[in-house]
Amino acid sequence: MTVRGVLAPLVRGSTWRRAVFLLLGGVLALPYALLAATFAQLLGNDDVPRPIGAGLLLVAVVLAAVPVFLAGSRALEIAAARALLAVDLPEPAPGHRIDRETRLRAALWIALHLFTGGLVLFAAISAFPMALVFLAGLAGVDTGAAPDDGFGPFGPDHPLAAGLAGLALLVALGYVVAGLGALAASMAPVLLGPAQAERIAALEARSARLAERNRLARELHDSVGHALTVATLQAGAARELLDTDPEFSRRALRAIEETSRRAMDDLDHVLGLLRETEDGRAPAPTAPQATLDGLDRLVADTRAAGLIVEPRVSGTLGGLPAVVSREGYRIVQEGLTNAARHGRGPVELRVAVPDGRLEIELVNGLRGATGPGGGGRGLDGMRERVLLLGGQLTAGPEGDRWRVRVTLPAPREETG
Repeated sequence: MTVRGVLAPLVRGSTWRRAVFLLLGGVLALPYALLAATFAQLLGNDDVPRPIGAGLLLVAVVLAAVPVFLAGSRALEIAAARALLAVDLPEPAPGHRIDRETRLRAALWIALHLFTGGLVLFAAISAFPMALVFLAGLAGVDTGAAPDDGFGPFGPDHPLAAGLAGLALLVALGYVVAGLGALAASMAPVLLGPAQAERIAALEARSARLAERNRLARELHDSVGHALTVATLQAGAARELLDTDPEFSRRALRAIEETSRRAMDDLDHVLGLLRETEDGRAPAPTAPQATLDGLDRLVADTRAAGLIVEPRVSGTLGGLPAVVSREGYRIVQEGLTNAARHGRGPVELRVAVPDGRLEIELVNGLRGATGPGGGGRGLDGMRERVLLLGGQLTAGPEGDRWRVRVTLPAPREETG
């Protein structure tokens, strides 16, 4: 091992930060040390009645122990460990009661912090000045020390020995601080780690974030995928009829423009939800989400792309719950997109709103003997939407046709 490797713990920035953490514990331990010294003197005084001294001592012990078990003390220790020990500890979950085991672990950590910090502080205010005096004598600086002011063989009469001892004392103090700091960093996750309730809360929050991101990914897939499919079909038709039917080509280009603009609005909406504000909450939506109220436009766009759609709507779509109407629109959109990509027309679309539910059915022809028809990857996204709302979905070939049936619970919203 090289000299540089041996001295590395003494010059690392982490060692100095950990030293500050330990000294912080020593500063916090000072009131306890003063209290202990006061009661030692009080109980050693024969003029103070024993029952009164014992009673005061009991009250003092209780008052001194209370801060160790407080949740706020644990939160402060976690903040100090994160900042000075560079330990990746989660923030305490607000609103969750800390169990007994977590309080005991935190109390043990605080007691160890105060004890080790007190030792380091005592060494700093005793050994450190002594070492500096020894080194100053070695450098020839007059410290005003008398010949009998030394410490054993280390004194003004032996400056070399005293100076080397002072240097060794400083190095030893540095290694002790580095070792205690490393031990504190390794023990912090054990004693300050999250409680069971905090772990559950963190998992629930993470699951909610993942579920929201998956939902937004489905939104993006369905909206942009549909727009690209329509635009591709329209562009192909416009290219074929550009010379023979310029008017149709202009209509196709106009439809591509409108579809792309709506897709950009959806993209802006989804990206706006993905961006987190400084306080951790998602900003307000930048564009309204599509619902089944826009079913006619969706069918018109699909028809403009060259796919024949035969819709049948029964019931009032405007009375559906907002979430059911949004998911229903995306299901129809994905079904039409899959039919355009993988199947062939005409597409029979049925949307019905009987009491308490929404029914969607899409039927289209298969493309080829073994083609998936209206399947595709989007079927997984449709299934996820249905399961999240507690509905049912069946999809598969029936002879030379592909059929998708969806049923979603849709209780009527109260109007008042």
